[in-house]
Amino acid sequence: MATLAQAPRTPAQAPAKAPGHWSELRLSEADLAHIPGEAGWPVVGNTFTMLADPHAFAERMIRTHGKVYKNRAFGGWQVALIGAEANELLLFNKDKIFSSEQGWGPILDQLFPRGLMLMDFDHHRIDRRALSIAFKPEPMRHYSGALNRGIAREVANWAGDLQFYPAIKKLTLDLAADSFIGLPWGPEADKINVAFVDMVQASVAPVRRPLPFTKMKKGVDGRAYLVDYFTQETLRRRAEGGGQDMFSQFATATREDGSLLPVDEVVDHMNFLMMAAHDTITSSATALIYYLAKYPEWQEKLREEVFAVTGGPDGDGNPRPLDYDDLAKLDLTEMAFKESLRLIPPVPSMPRRALREFEYGGYRIPAGAMVGINIHWTHHSEEYWENPERFDPMRFTPDKVRERHKYAWVPFGGGAHMCLGLHFAYMQVKILMAQLLQRYRIEAEPGYRPSWQDWPIPQPRDGLKVRFTPL
Repeated sequence: MATLAQAPRTPAQAPAKAPGHWSELRLSEADLAHIPGEAGWPVVGNTFTMLADPHAFAERMIRTHGKVYKNRAFGGWQVALIGAEANELLLFNKDKIFSSEQGWGPILDQLFPRGLMLMDFDHHRIDRRALSIAFKPEPMRHYSGALNRGIAREVANWAGDLQFYPAIKKLTLDLAADSFIGLPWGPEADKINVAFVDMVQASVAPVRRPLPFTKMKKGVDGRAYLVDYFTQETLRRRAEGGGQDMFSQFATATREDGSLLPVDEVVDHMNFLMMAAHDTITSSATALIYYLAKYPEWQEKLREEVFAVTGGPDGDGNPRPLDYDDLAKLDLTEMAFKESLRLIPPVPSMPRRALREFEYGGYRIPAGAMVGINIHWTHHSEEYWENPERFDPMRFTPDKVRERHKYAWVPFGGGAHMCLGLHFAYMQVKILMAQLLQRYRIEAEPGYRPSWQDWPIPQPRDGLKVRFTPL
């Protein structure tokens, strides 16, 4: 297939905004004829091939076509841009070429509309600033207390053999009820958990219409249930006054002009945040537990750090809570978490839509093109990481980080859309590690390697079989 010459080109003058909404316009194969790639099977394209093994598919495409290639899946064409430089181009978005709203729209619009990821530029900046109040020091200190209490109560019952993924998934939902909502959910917790699972699974369902008995129908029904729940709760919070929990902060947040966010936008933000916090933290914590079980020497190093910071269990053998002011002292724990995020990033790839024509890698990418980066590939590339499949938290010493391309590690995204709750994620995982490592030795069978479902958010297919042996 023909490609453009690699010589530099002068970018063409482009329209100031996208040529139509993503739902109104899809580029044809002719529009992308100069970019190498594959159409896949009739009608479905490469959708099922990608879902079966997305990382192997990407490796083959890069090996065959290079670091800029086109691919037809999920009903349309996408252009993949591969590597740290591509990550920087899309995430930093210096020239405002790319729309996050229109990139995620085809995947999430039926399920998580108007979440922060589905906003661009001024609208995104204004709402992000309003919502950031929930992550200021005073609310974060409140969350840390709730996390310490909730995690200590639950993990006390984890001794013995355990499927970690469903256990941590239940725990993160319970923690969300306390830290995010500020009230116990009781019997509604199971319904809410099912709704979130259905929505996330529907986000990459091959059938994009909510037809009966499809994943998309279950996801849309889950959204309807949560919209009703969060709408009622938003109105109640505003009537009764604010609180320190995250939902109350969102419900009473104001924009720069002092106006409250519309109720339906509060609901959509809360819906999206719950999905992001619930499923990504579940995936990330599971990855860290797996690597600590696999590499007991690193587990011991983290345990020594935790004991040094907390003082170890009290006289009755109960783990001491991790004080909010001590979070920053767990350097090695944070480095181990970052390394697990490198190896198993909770968001393996990230889409955008080009609002105007641009040049990358010697190719002209037309306005309207759906484009995406592959975070997992960059995190595993020998271009940026020595022996990339090895678990080595020392990759994240300050010196090592300075030597590396800034966008070679992007599990939280980057630029204006950097994950708003990343510090909450660090806090929750550190408190979890402090409780577990003061109480248990985390073990797995020799040679154990679980199979991972890679999309939409990684999870072990067998639930991650580990053993928590009391110290």
